[in-house]
Amino acid sequence: MTAGSEDWRPGASHARLLERAALLRRAREFFAARGVLEVDTPLLVNSPVSEVHIHSARVQLVAVPGDGAAPLFLHTSPEYAMKRLLAAGSGDIYQICHVVRGLEYGRLHNPEFTLIEWYRVGFTLGQLMDEVEALVRALLGAAATSRVNERLSYRDAFVRELGLDPLSASAEALAAAARPLGFRPGAPRADEWLELLMAAHIGPRLGHNALTFVHGYPASQAALARLDPADARVAERFELYCDGVELANGFRELASAAEQRARFEHDNSERRRRGLPVAALDERLLAALAAGLPDCAGVALGFDRTLMLATGAERIEEVLPFPTARA
Repeated sequence: MTAGSEDWRPGASHARLLERAALLRRAREFFAARGVLEVDTPLLVNSPVSEVHIHSARVQLVAVPGDGAAPLFLHTSPEYAMKRLLAAGSGDIYQICHVVRGLEYGRLHNPEFTLIEWYRVGFTLGQLMDEVEALVRALLGAAATSRVNERLSYRDAFVRELGLDPLSASAEALAAAARPLGFRPGAPRADEWLELLMAAHIGPRLGHNALTFVHGYPASQAALARLDPADARVAERFELYCDGVELANGFRELASAAEQRARFEHDNSERRRRGLPVAALDERLLAALAAGLPDCAGVALGFDRTLMLATGAERIEEVLPFPTARA
């Protein structure tokens, strides 16, 4: 099919576009009722993310032909900018925005998608899970009526589904568990096997007839979350699954600039090991953390995936006005 033929049509039907608008309105009403401020942060940012599984899109802006301006990046999440707002005293905030990530194609993936991201000052991880559940139930409507609430630790999820303790299992034991899935034992470290097993085996089994929150991820997967003061082996982080689909990723936010810098530098070491581009550290975020991030918890919810579940869509392009392949 050539450009200008049938691919001019939107991906989503008119009925799903109407449903998309209704859910966006419902989300804004949800936060307005709770006094959470809507904010708007830049799509273009100066620093890419360092996380090895997220790939930032690079943009070169020029003022005049031949200008050698430094590259910018399309944000993969509004997290860094929103934390700068929090450090400046914004209080509770949320944002509904498009984000862009490379290498994101598939039934549940499109390079450009919509996130609902929000931060609650003084919230515990449990309180944030309560609020995420309330919003998702409001967005899913009838599709959530019969779903129970399930909360289990990352460790318990692995023990239940694989009979392995992820906090102590060797890389060899994890590789053996991955072999029936078609993964070959080799170079991956224990943490890489954990991520593969969660994505390919455990995650798809979660959230059937339930909203399943998995919490207490290994400290090695803390990202921007605090470590649990009661058990430094795990982070104060959760993910939400529904019908085997990951919908949300939440943290009790790390407030230490020194620890965050160390994690960024560790990410870059891992990027070098994997042959990935090294990310320049976001010094503005680190300065904001040093100035003082309030005690808070934050979460990003995949809006398009939630809309898929609400409407019974099988593929993400069915709920997108224009999938990237037809943009």
